[in-house]
Amino acid sequence: EVQLVESGGGLVQTGGSLRLSCAASGFTSDERAMGWFRQAPGKAREQVACIASRDSSTYYTAFAKGRFTISIDNAKQTVYLQMNSLKPEDTAVYYCTAVEAASPVGGVVVPVGCPPRYYGMDYWGKGTLVTVNS
Repeated sequence: EVQLVESGGGLVQTGGSLRLSCAASGFTSDERAMGWFRQAPGKAREQVACIASRDSSTYYTAFAKGRFTISIDNAKQTVYLQMNSLKPEDTAVYYCTAVEAASPVGGVVVPVGCPPRYYGMDYWGKGTLVTVNS
């Protein structure tokens, strides 16, 4: 069972920065993708960013482009989200997510990855709260 533990959330002023970390354990496949979602009070959950372990290709939702950077340390099974120029509307609980390929069938590994080609995450952390003061 994959376990995800987030850290790095907190209170920051508008325009400030935070770096979220997510330490993973329990992966059984090198074919995986990790990412971040967020959910603000009273709003639907939304994707923030995604990164594929195979080639470190990334995906960002529009609001994250240019301000947020996702990165991965495959050796440490840790994914990071560097958030700069934070705004009050970035206030939310941020969730780490992951998906890994199923066991090979006939020697074939079905790939996983990030949007727009791949969707769906199987594992979720408990979340870390980010609060941006105006």
